Amino acid sequence: MNRHQNHILAVASLSLGLLVAAPARAASLQKLDQSVWGGGTANGFPSYVNMYIYVPDQLATKPPIVVGPHSCQGNGTGTYGQMSSLVSTANKNGFIMIFPEATGQNCWDAGTDRSLNHSGKGDAPAIVQMVKYTLSKYSGDAGRVYSVGMSSGGIMTEALLGVFPDVFMAGVSIMGVPCGCWADGYNDVVGKPASGTGQWSGPCAGGTVSKTGQQWGDLVRSYFPGYTGHRPRLQHWHGTADSTLNYKNMAEDIKEWTNLLGLSETPTGTDTPTSGTTHQFWKNSCYTVYETFSEAGVGHAIGFDGNAVGTYFGLDKAGGQDPETVACPGAVPGGGGGGGGGGAGGATGSGGTTGDGGVGGKGGSSASGGSSSASGGNSAASGGNSARGGSPSSGGTVQTGGNSASGGSSASGGATSNGGTVASGGSSASGGSASGGATPSSGGTTATGGSPASGGRSSQSSGGAQASGGTIGTGGSSGGGGSTTGGGNGSSGCSYALGAHDSGAGTAALLMLALGLLLRRRVSRTS
Repeated sequence: MNRHQNHILAVASLSLGLLVAAPARAASLQKLDQSVWGGGTANGFPSYVNMYIYVPDQLATKPPIVVGPHSCQGNGTGTYGQMSSLVSTANKNGFIMIFPEATGQNCWDAGTDRSLNHSGKGDAPAIVQMVKYTLSKYSGDAGRVYSVGMSSGGIMTEALLGVFPDVFMAGVSIMGVPCGCWADGYNDVVGKPASGTGQWSGPCAGGTVSKTGQQWGDLVRSYFPGYTGHRPRLQHWHGTADSTLNYKNMAEDIKEWTNLLGLSETPTGTDTPTSGTTHQFWKNSCYTVYETFSEAGVGHAIGFDGNAVGTYFGLDKAGGQDPETVACPGAVPGGGGGGGGGGAGGATGSGGTTGDGGVGGKGGSSASGGSSSASGGNSAASGGNSARGGSPSSGGTVQTGGNSASGGSSASGGATSNGGTVASGGSSASGGSASGGATPSSGGTTATGGSPASGGRSSQSSGGAQASGGTIGTGGSSGGGGSTTGGGNGSSGCSYALGAHDSGAGTAALLMLALGLLLRRRVSRTS
């Protein structure tokens, strides 16, 4: 081997070494410009609602989406830090997380007509616009969209599920209130006043708003008139000593969601997963669709457990379907054959339950398959125990109207030009919401603790919201640098051209091939 060949091999070794040593590009939290996701006043939405998104490097082929609204006086980066355990699960299993932000506001607006309206343009509809953008941009799974939040984030979670049952499959409300409760005596002060009372409902926070189950159900149904499809399942956590959002709201929450889900107010079962934690659950014909966890002696201080939340949503492993969908084939969005499918083509009417496009074909009762009850109802059920707060081993919401043979959302995320998810006859991806608001300035939440969907949680005075101050851990996103992978948009809206699964291996192989050809030519010349 002559000196020219030695030189080429040295260069090849050095180049390959550099490629191997180069660190993998890490995903990071990205803020998107409103013009990218369709927000802002140009599109009729509040100017203060902004979108942060986290797209993991190894993105699932059809990624689920989790929305994480913040608590009062919180922000997107702070909630990203609080929910770091769920972000870690996203990195493992490839789902996307959205962290909406009510920039400069005291709490979320879950009390005005513009927000509690399926065709509205308030805070809740703006968050749904973020979901529609993400479904389209990343070919997301419209049947696996979830929301989880604490305090004001819990109130917004219930609002999202109640107002948009065609968008959300399930939610976890930690210290939230019933959908629509926050509209009672709502203080629609824009901005963050010194008193910390903007976007606040004194009557609801104090636990003085009480209705019958039918009244609660009718109120929520009025936010999306005519919708008769699948209603999302909900898990609600609350401390019995909560003086910020009174524990009495738990009883009202039970009345509301059992009515919406077509269940008896009497639980299917009750257990004590850990000392001081009382767990009640309601099961329909095939799945546990509503659960409550009461923490004895705990105030506004229930924290966040991302592992438990991931299990409840069925995101603790990559791929697959929502656990309720698996347990109830054909009865919920994306459940596949066996039931509810209308031979005549799915939804009533001509593809939309609302006048403005609504949910096209997703949720109306089909001509020949499973008609829905007036309450959006799933059949009541009996027996069975949940997996102690986690995703129960069986159960599920019965689709009231069934999926048509051609159902499901469109590949692009199914968003119509003005809102609803198009499904050509199928049932809605899920949905529901609760009106609500948020804790005042004295009610921020910490990043510790959590609502374990499996195994419960012990009461802990150190977790969750502190007696004073805003959201703990609002100091920006953890981990630094790097744009999101898999086409994650940066603030400029430009996506990274290289796919999430690209690496230096292919480049190294091409380099070695080229060097091999050079060596062959050099050898042939010197032979």
